[in-house]
Amino acid sequence: MLKEKLIVTAYKLASSLIKAIPDHYLSGINNTLGRCAYRLSPGKRALVERNMHRTHKGQITNRELKQKTQQAFVSYVKYWTDSAKMQSLTDYQIDAGFTVEGFEHIENAWAEGLGPILALPHLGGWEWAGRWLTCRPKFEVTVVVEPQQPKELFEFMMSYRESFGMNVIPLGPNAGKEVIKAIKNNHVVCLLCDRDIQGTGVSVTFFDEETSIPAGPATLSIRTGAKIIPVAVYQRSKLHHAVVRPPLNSVRQGNLREDVARISQDIARSFEELILLEPEQWHLMSPNWPSDHEAVKKHYGKS
Repeated sequence: MLKEKLIVTAYKLASSLIKAIPDHYLSGINNTLGRCAYRLSPGKRALVERNMHRTHKGQITNRELKQKTQQAFVSYVKYWTDSAKMQSLTDYQIDAGFTVEGFEHIENAWAEGLGPILALPHLGGWEWAGRWLTCRPKFEVTVVVEPQQPKELFEFMMSYRESFGMNVIPLGPNAGKEVIKAIKNNHVVCLLCDRDIQGTGVSVTFFDEETSIPAGPATLSIRTGAKIIPVAVYQRSKLHHAVVRPPLNSVRQGNLREDVARISQDIARSFEELILLEPEQWHLMSPNWPSDHEAVKKHYGKS
């Protein structure tokens, strides 16, 4: 219990400090912390290295592998410092630090009266995009988040997102019903879905290897008629840039299981294309393929 309180206190203190640090200093801090995390997290480093091999189809030198893996850790630290920094920024500053291409796909889907489902990979700075949606186009935004430990930290992160006007739904048994309600209320629903956290997803081929991703986006789209729109948000030196793809075809074509599998595979294929634009910003640091578990256990141990 004491350890949990210390973790939460440390995170709150770090968030407060980051808000006060000028941007031109944060880059150096991100680099230093990212490189430290790279050295101190052998298990996560192993997984990022495997992802780099996947995205580069094995055509990568040892020197490039080390460099790109370090960049992934630096990018992940930047995600957290940017998230902390956002708490002190005005709506104008959020808008000034964000660019987007393909936004008409979200606008057009939203205008039909059902909230679109934005399917995102753990890439770049998705948190900034969620905040921008609430302050610039002023959409109602619902996000589904993975419960974290310690509980106090999870509650702090929930209140942080809710302070921006987001509707936060913890991943769990009732999440589906809550998301359907949000869709019908014309909320823009943001789902990070390149990792099957609960282990109950649908099988797909993802970077030439079989794994599973959550069946939720495809199932929700079929049940509600909401459009699935693949989106990725990339970090730039002084801003964030979102790429919005056209909606996927989620019209019924067969039985439910076949349609969920087809749509989920289309999501995985879209994620491949988006991730390949900036693979060093892919923050997938947990085992995501069956082969990952054995590789980390055998060669690196737990991080």
